[in-house]
Amino acid sequence: MTKAAERRRDLMTALRDSQQRLRAFIARRTGSVADAEDVYQEISYQLIKADSYLHPIEQVAAWLYRAARNELIDRSRKKRELLLSEDMDEEWPAEAELADVLFTPRSSAEDDYLRQLVWQELEIALADMPPLQREAFEKTELGGYSFKQLAQESGTAVETLLSRKHQAVLFLRLRLQVLYEDLTGD
Repeated sequence: MTKAAERRRDLMTALRDSQQRLRAFIARRTGSVADAEDVYQEISYQLIKADSYLHPIEQVAAWLYRAARNELIDRSRKKRELLLSEDMDEEWPAEAELADVLFTPRSSAEDDYLRQLVWQELEIALADMPPLQREAFEKTELGGYSFKQLAQESGTAVETLLSRKHQAVLFLRLRLQVLYEDLTGD
């Protein structure tokens, strides 16, 4: 077994040893099993990503609790920002104009080309998006699901789905901003 494989095995063992208490720690602070699971998965991923030969994580349990606390704080801040920015989100002009390009039937060759170009860029951006965010966006925006329907189907809290979709929208805005500026000449 290679040293990297041994290190990964050791990290997974430490994660398993801390799993029950860590999940309880997170669950007490989120109030939602789905949110707690999202946080746990995120910090598990961060653990593997953060550990390296140059900077090995020595005290894995302490690192996990610190990472969980930081992730919970970040999510709390994002939730507050989401609540504060909901009114501003309605005014972003690109959404209305891109929706017009994507969903308004037109007959000119230029309109068809433009629609095809936007759909291609959207597909590329969606492919690069984290899977849970992509699912929330695609099913609610493109699949016609309500958040309640998606929550029932997936077993995920509506609040978690709203957060995932919001993150997806922010991701798409950033990724499609250049295309929007190219199309509008801004």
